[in-house]
Amino acid sequence: MAETGRSGNSGVSEHFVGQYRAFAANGASGAPEWLRSLRERAIARFAEVGFPTTRLEQWRFTNVQPIAETPFTLSGVRWETGRVPAGATVSTLGEAIQRWPDLVRAHLARYAPVEANPFTALATAFLADGLLVHVPAGTVIDEPIQLNCRIPPGAARPMAHPRLLIVLERAAQAKVVEIYNGASGVSLTNAVTEVVLQDGAHLELCREQRNDAQSYHIATTQSHQGRDSRLVFTTVALGAALSRHDINAVLDGSGAYLTLNGLSVLGQRQHVDHHTTIEHAQPHCESHEYFNGIFDGESHGVFNGRIVVRPGAQRTDSKQTNNNLLLSETARADSQPQLEIYADDVKCTHGSTVGPLDPTALFYLRSRGLGAAEARGLLTYGFGAEILDRIAIPGVREGLDRVIRDRLGVPELLAS
Repeated sequence: MAETGRSGNSGVSEHFVGQYRAFAANGASGAPEWLRSLRERAIARFAEVGFPTTRLEQWRFTNVQPIAETPFTLSGVRWETGRVPAGATVSTLGEAIQRWPDLVRAHLARYAPVEANPFTALATAFLADGLLVHVPAGTVIDEPIQLNCRIPPGAARPMAHPRLLIVLERAAQAKVVEIYNGASGVSLTNAVTEVVLQDGAHLELCREQRNDAQSYHIATTQSHQGRDSRLVFTTVALGAALSRHDINAVLDGSGAYLTLNGLSVLGQRQHVDHHTTIEHAQPHCESHEYFNGIFDGESHGVFNGRIVVRPGAQRTDSKQTNNNLLLSETARADSQPQLEIYADDVKCTHGSTVGPLDPTALFYLRSRGLGAAEARGLLTYGFGAEILDRIAIPGVREGLDRVIRDRLGVPELLAS
């Protein structure tokens, strides 16, 4: 959904517009005319609206003023892809534009338009460091496609805008893992991922955000599903001083299925904000959304989830759950689940919880001989494992499990 209203940050936006002008003059001019036009439209949109402020309802819990006021330096990114499974194509967007211009132009920035929000506009203006993942019709790929995005060292306060376009044609199947590590120290990662599933396509997508604790991470993931397609998307937020992830899914074919899982594990003064919109545009579609947050120290978690059922989208089945665990008296969580239903034959539910560990469960574990720290860690781990256990990509669940256990101080033997 496009955001409207000026931010009042037009002055501090001038630095970013200036960075764009240098980018357009020093290397981006060789792009095809349609891409240059898209970039110009994007920077014009960004210059018009500026950075969002907390006066806007969609941003009232997340203050991006520190991003707006930091003189970031444009940096590239380094994508590490490892071995690409047979049958799949993983290409830089630059190469893809040359080799498959019709494919790229048909989908790029179509599902995450520059009007979506100022950060998407900014990312599109600097569109260069991207990848295309393409799986042809009928191709089934069992081995995960690994994509690790890093900001190379060197620049002071680097700013990067990685772009990922995933296209699965009819009846194709694949597994994709996105990992974002950012850079050491103060940096900005402003990532956009567009996912296109044609009729009957199946995708399991896992996204890991592991940025440095001083960094900023802004992301948009936009998916569009055709008839009888299936998407299982899990996003895990572990790093960054401030992170915001907008997830927008459109179920645009009868029989489309979506599972959206999210886990945040934060401490100190970290801030995470997940805004999700699941749009049921056609009848007989199903979606399930499960987001858990674990917050310690003075960390702050925000969840805003909308389920929209369009007129005519009868027999929709949709469920949304957001649960938040507060491990300290100074941790905070704000949750706002929403339903917008414009059809009368649907089954939709939503709910959220915010609170500390269950004292009864703690007492039970203590009575079985566990120490206070062990009991607390085990219950917290189990809360996170509710989401991790939904990941079916080989090796990914196990790797995240180790990271979560280390962060919570839970030994492997105790967790098992």
